[in-house]
Amino acid sequence: MRLLTIGQLADHAGVTVKAVRHYHARGLLPEPARDESGYRRYDASHAIQLVKIKTLADAGVPLARVKELLAATPPQFAAAIAEIDRDLLRQAAKIRRSRERIAQLRDGDRLFVTAEMFAYLQRLRTLGVSERAVQLERDLWLLLHAVSPGPADGWIADKLAALEDPEFQAIYLAYDAAFDLPPDDPRLPALADRVRRWYAARSVPPESAGDVDPAIAELAAASAAASSPAWTRLAELARSAV
Repeated sequence: MRLLTIGQLADHAGVTVKAVRHYHARGLLPEPARDESGYRRYDASHAIQLVKIKTLADAGVPLARVKELLAATPPQFAAAIAEIDRDLLRQAAKIRRSRERIAQLRDGDRLFVTAEMFAYLQRLRTLGVSERAVQLERDLWLLLHAVSPGPADGWIADKLAALEDPEFQAIYLAYDAAFDLPPDDPRLPALADRVRRWYAARSVPPESAGDVDPAIAELAAASAAASSPAWTRLAELARSAV
């Protein structure tokens, strides 16, 4: 009877020598007897077993279940394959969802925000608002939406409606441009007054967040203003006029 070396066995089955050794370690492929030189020598039964292992593994059967299937009766085999197939379907669905979310990364903000917020951010970009301000808006909304999703969604709807007003667009762009101004710039009081007059005409307080926790709203507002002394000054001017 012709015996095979481990390399020949691996070649015949279409696997690597490393894989054969791994199957030995997992108890899937019996260790063969060794010849006088101490080398493993494999017969046809090993080759058949190895082909079965490879076939199951290539079909997606976890190695942890290969031994079970090799020893199963036909009904047990069919039941196990059906269970493995259900597991593979669940994994495929999970992978599909992950791929959909990865694809959303191409749109940047779309992964982190709702469709309404994404539309709002895109509208700001269309108007020429700086990317700095767009990202501040996004972070502000993420914080508000995490703790009070209902009121925050209303806030976004209100902002989208406001962007249809040319005066609000002009105010927003002026506010954005004021970011780098010194806090004592003489243009700031006039801008703060313009903001107050616009909100007064709508009977809505500036940056109203509905039923959002006041502490969260204050934290969000402070985060937005922290990097700009001019914005902090504008907020002070708005409070002093209330």
